[in-house]
Amino acid sequence: MTPAISWSATADAPAPDLAFGAYQRGDYSTAMKEAKKRIAANPKDAAALTLVGQLYLEGAGVARDLSVAMEWFKRGADAGDGEAAYLYGAAALNGAGAPKDRAVARAYLEKAAAQDRPAALHLLGELALENEGAPSDFGRAADYFKRAAELGNADSLYALGVLYKTGRGVAKDERVAADWFKRAAELDFAPAMVEFAVLQFNGVGVTRDRAAAVQWFRKAAAKGNAVAQNRLAHILAQGLVLAQGLGVDINLAEAREWRDKSREAGLNDPSLDYLSNASEPHKPAESK
Repeated sequence: MTPAISWSATADAPAPDLAFGAYQRGDYSTAMKEAKKRIAANPKDAAALTLVGQLYLEGAGVARDLSVAMEWFKRGADAGDGEAAYLYGAAALNGAGAPKDRAVARAYLEKAAAQDRPAALHLLGELALENEGAPSDFGRAADYFKRAAELGNADSLYALGVLYKTGRGVAKDERVAADWFKRAAELDFAPAMVEFAVLQFNGVGVTRDRAAAVQWFRKAAAKGNAVAQNRLAHILAQGLVLAQGLGVDINLAEAREWRDKSREAGLNDPSLDYLSNASEPHKPAESK
């Protein structure tokens, strides 16, 4: 994750981004030297503090050290860097490189959210769903997810689709759900591809288009989504007559392949066991 670094000597005369420029070139020793030079001149240079954390996080020019990286991110966050606040908040939430502390995590994620960091907004939405063991606060979660979704966060686009599909925290609306799922699917988010494909296959909340739905299942299956692999196995095993003369032929060999992949991913569907001994249907010879 590349920190957003923008340094300026004065409001009118920006200083060269020597440290970040070196980082982009892969000259990590120079990046570290220039960043620390700026920190020596200004201990609250948020961008420089965050860049040093990034170097330790990546092990770029230094030995990778998650704990040291988080110490620098904390300093960067305290100096006002939104990306550092997100990274430190996420670490505190999971205990990865920082002491596990949900209150601290929330505080830093809120700092990042105040600067419209979509990943931080999404995590806050997830926290609202967990709600410290109390009933989920779906309304608050939806608010966070909407803010993150409008910033292009695929996880939040998908989460909003689920909330609108189930009517939790928002009025149930399958049309709106389909729209959120489609937007997430177009960002290559496999679970959303599956949800949108199901709605599109059945014509719920969106125009029925089974041919397009099958293509979404294929894309998600290729990305390793077990549900999509399972659905595709069923479709290929049974064959499918589609609108406008389009069709999917029975293909038991390919159906078996997707069934086996879904099993490897942990989805065991006994209704597909018959495929192990099934034979391809006889196809009549084409007339000459």
